[in-house]
Amino acid sequence: MESQPGSSLGAPTPPTPPPAPWVVPRWIQLVVLPLALLGLWALARAAGTVLLILVIAGVIALILNPLVKLLVRRHVPRGLAIPIAYLAILAALVGIGILLSSPISSQTSHFAHNLPRYTRNANHDLAQVQRFFDKHGIHIHIQRQGQTALQTLQKSLQKHSGALVSFSRDLLSKVVTVAIEAILTLVLSVYLLVYANQIGALVRRIMPPGDGTPEDDYPLLVQRAVSGYVRGQLMFSLIMGVSAGVALTVFGLVGIFHDGKTYAVFFGGWYALMELVPYIGPILGALPPVVLALFEHPLTAVWVILLFIALQQLEGHIIAPQVFRISLRINPILIILALLIGFKLYGIAGALIALPVIAVIRQTVLYLRKHMVLEPWLVTAPGTAAIRLDPQRCPDCDAVVGDEDEFCRACGAHLRAEVASGR
Repeated sequence: MESQPGSSLGAPTPPTPPPAPWVVPRWIQLVVLPLALLGLWALARAAGTVLLILVIAGVIALILNPLVKLLVRRHVPRGLAIPIAYLAILAALVGIGILLSSPISSQTSHFAHNLPRYTRNANHDLAQVQRFFDKHGIHIHIQRQGQTALQTLQKSLQKHSGALVSFSRDLLSKVVTVAIEAILTLVLSVYLLVYANQIGALVRRIMPPGDGTPEDDYPLLVQRAVSGYVRGQLMFSLIMGVSAGVALTVFGLVGIFHDGKTYAVFFGGWYALMELVPYIGPILGALPPVVLALFEHPLTAVWVILLFIALQQLEGHIIAPQVFRISLRINPILIILALLIGFKLYGIAGALIALPVIAVIRQTVLYLRKHMVLEPWLVTAPGTAAIRLDPQRCPDCDAVVGDEDEFCRACGAHLRAEVASGR
């Protein structure tokens, strides 16, 4: 049966109006919000490692949750989908290791085979430098110091054997502590995935309500923000690793660094892995090829150092801003500040989680700007009209509107419900 034109069955369904935004009273803006920010900062400082473990576990859970949801949609029980997700990530890492193991193993064997040659070249270079100093009357015994380096190291170890034992004991304690924290992080991430639906429902009750679509669902938006960071970081590491491998191969082909093409895969993979570590990662990634080039010839080491300086300039000015601007959509200045704050609070681990945390904070701020309105502050003087300190904004598109406007001039939304209902 077809509906007649103009009948109620054929009428289009009116769109669901967006939920009314939360209005934050002035007394909350003046008192509660500053105290809440100070309380959160004090809690972060007091919690220490506990908060770090919670944040890392949360990031892991947000990364794995899309895979778990995909398995659940394929009718896999959630209790089984969670270990499958962890095993899938582990299998992916093992697969990458297997793919790289063959070239890396052959390159390692090649390095071990050529190690005597590298040592002879180094001793030859030391002898040449020593002859140069002797010829010019410079009394520095580099060659003798190099030949007795092992003896000096042996005497130093014997002299400081007690300190070495104490250092070993402290190192073992640190290793045990880090292992326990890693296990707790893994277990906590599993529980966060188990109760992900309940946590999402709780967050939806706490935050202002969205319009019911996935594009306006706060937990999903946070999950997409973290996933975008992970994609950006992996793409960034891949680009830098491939760039380092290709550049070293070119150096080997043109004769600047003969062993560059031999160990290009190993050095490129190592550089890509170290790019995951903020601050010192690029330095650690460049260290092995520079050391090997130093064995070949000091001038070769200079060329390799210049190569990695150029790569780091390319990374800092072109690749990193573009990749993270697209994946995080955050100003590079804020990214640098987030890395500095994370490193100051928790060291390398804090710098590692700084970018996913700032991605979540950015998404939270955007969501609250859309669904929360601050009650305006008014200043009145005797005999004058009220002066608004902050302009009135459209609750739909956040555009500035006039006090007498019935409709938003940017998106056309109704601004006064009483006027709209009387029309």
